[in-house]
Amino acid sequence: MLEFLKRPYPFNDDLKRNARVIFFISISIFVFLLLFQPLEISTLAGKEKIYLIIGLGVITFLSLSINLLVLPSLWPQIFLHREWKIWKEILWDLWLLFTIAFGYFLMYKTLGIIEFSFSMIVKMILIAIIPLTALIIFNYNRLLRLHLRTANNLNKQLKQNRKAEDKLVHIDSEYQKDKLSLKPGLIILIRSADNYIEVFWRDGTAIKSQLIRSTLIKVSELLSDYNYFFKCHRSFLVNINQIDRVEGNSQGYKLYFQNLNFEVPVSKNAIKELKSRIKFL
Repeated sequence: MLEFLKRPYPFNDDLKRNARVIFFISISIFVFLLLFQPLEISTLAGKEKIYLIIGLGVITFLSLSINLLVLPSLWPQIFLHREWKIWKEILWDLWLLFTIAFGYFLMYKTLGIIEFSFSMIVKMILIAIIPLTALIIFNYNRLLRLHLRTANNLNKQLKQNRKAEDKLVHIDSEYQKDKLSLKPGLIILIRSADNYIEVFWRDGTAIKSQLIRSTLIKVSELLSDYNYFFKCHRSFLVNINQIDRVEGNSQGYKLYFQNLNFEVPVSKNAIKELKSRIKFL
């Protein structure tokens, strides 16, 4: 049970959306009270009835506005999306229920137009549950739509990535005979060699290489759509997915690749980005 309560729960911190929801819920409460007239409203005279119904709608609006707009703006550190838990959401919902019901109680008490009883307080709590329920339903539907949309986008991205992996990249040369076409995922690394680049790639279990009359800048631009290519040094562009291991010594870091008989240096200004890239693979 404790583990369940400690699970993350996304706090709805979209203030513009919350403002629209608050307005809609407040109008809905006003219409509900006007049509069904609970809380002994039907026993009041015409003007008193209208004033009371308007007052209850205003209280609903103010209570939700303070809790959902003002407090998160004043103390954003309390309502951090990434630190919100299920137990916090439960307490928050109970707090919303209390503030709305207490607002109703204060209005009736201040006006002094109706005698209070236990059943009256229960009715106030039940009426206060209506906007809270509307908020919970709204957040559920919002999260459902968000997650479905995100899942669809991720699936589209996966399909695009698969298509991209199936495509050949054409590394042009100043000499047509040196032109090379490969699937990007098979490329291990590209090494700059004077006016040439040397491309290393996997062909089954073998490793092949070819010199091409081009520059590392040109091939970096060509492969920029594939986020696993990383220029770790002014002379090397590597495929992070092909790295076998990373070793560090007093001089810095070196990259090693299976079946390649040389190491690849990592420049000092590339170390931080390399760590970040590998971390999120």
